[in-house]
Amino acid sequence: MKIWVDADACPGVIREILFKAATRVKVPLILVANQAIKVPASEWITSIQVMQGFDVADDEIVKRAEAGDLVITSDIPLASEIIDKGALALNARGELYTADTVKARLNMRDFMETLRSSGVHTGGPSALSQADRREFSNQLDRLLTKYLRKNKK
Repeated sequence: MKIWVDADACPGVIREILFKAATRVKVPLILVANQAIKVPASEWITSIQVMQGFDVADDEIVKRAEAGDLVITSDIPLASEIIDKGALALNARGELYTADTVKARLNMRDFMETLRSSGVHTGGPSALSQADRREFSNQLDRLLTKYLRKNKK
């Protein structure tokens, strides 16, 4: 298993949780962004800088991720492509996407885009709360524990 991070939009507090987890569990963590991302010195943590452009980082993650990998993203179309490849997708609020939830989220995203294009102000997501951070950390821990158990056998 590798953990791929859509790092352009990943909150710093979530990155810190991921840095600690990757080092503790000894699982490769790769941050992909279209800007330089500072990462701690660790054999388990790397970053890839891609060219500027719409969805370039997403496309790189889709190209490299494999079945069984984990992708950290809040990008619904990216999560959908990842799930189609047999990988897992988790957002910064600790929601593990499934084929069903991604489909529903894509529909809602399209609906909200229609509203915005017709001039309706829809607002943005709320700030990441302490409860969101805790849920992300707990969900990540569950996934990594499951991975470790499966690979001990």
